Amino acid sequence: MFDAHFHIIDPAYPLVENNGFVPEPFTIADYTARIDGLGITGGAVVSASFQGSDQTFMVAALAALGRGWVGVIQLSPDATDEDILALDDAGVRALRLNLRRGATDIQTLTTQARRAFDLVGWPAELYVDASMLLSLEPILAKLPAVSIDHLGMSSKGLSYLLNLVDRGARVKATGFGRVDLDIVETMRRIHDVDPTALMFGTDLPGTRAPRPFLESDLNLIAEAVGGDLPAVLDGNARAWYRVT
Repeated sequence: MFDAHFHIIDPAYPLVENNGFVPEPFTIADYTARIDGLGITGGAVVSASFQGSDQTFMVAALAALGRGWVGVIQLSPDATDEDILALDDAGVRALRLNLRRGATDIQTLTTQARRAFDLVGWPAELYVDASMLLSLEPILAKLPAVSIDHLGMSSKGLSYLLNLVDRGARVKATGFGRVDLDIVETMRRIHDVDPTALMFGTDLPGTRAPRPFLESDLNLIAEAVGGDLPAVLDGNARAWYRVT
């Protein structure tokens, strides 16, 4: 299995208060203990709002995790081409655009995303409520590769999310404790449009979620995608992040 979305919170590296919130530590050792027995052999460490544009934690985490693990980073507005190339060498494979709890300078984020894709092939991963997707169409149309976190969060923008999937977008089957939608039906409809679209992730440690990942969440995915479960749990994300 490949965990396409989880966070490492190491107090040895900078943390930024976000809306009055500073998370509890969740180190690599904590993560490893939490997933013991699940068969996860690779994954994507995702930079969170409370880590801002710090890159040091990500570089350290990827070096410790080793082969098969990649990063999804937030960049500072003044990041250079050299910064992006160095992060790619360290194992970063995507750029996160946090439109829910992070920066909202859409033009800067779009420029960054296009530059990162042109330089090193990074897709853009959006943390956004699906109800905002239609208003973001002028931006989304400029991004060559896109994924959406947590099934799009709500059912209000599902029709547009499905339209994006039909145009090649990927969707993370993550954060089930965060969403306001019918989880199984939403995954089923996404999978019907494109069986390669869904990518499983634990979203651990689940900060600020009403409930964190449960192993029973895997049963919900199996119910939605049937015989394509191995691809959703592993192959789709490995292809997305170019992990062999």
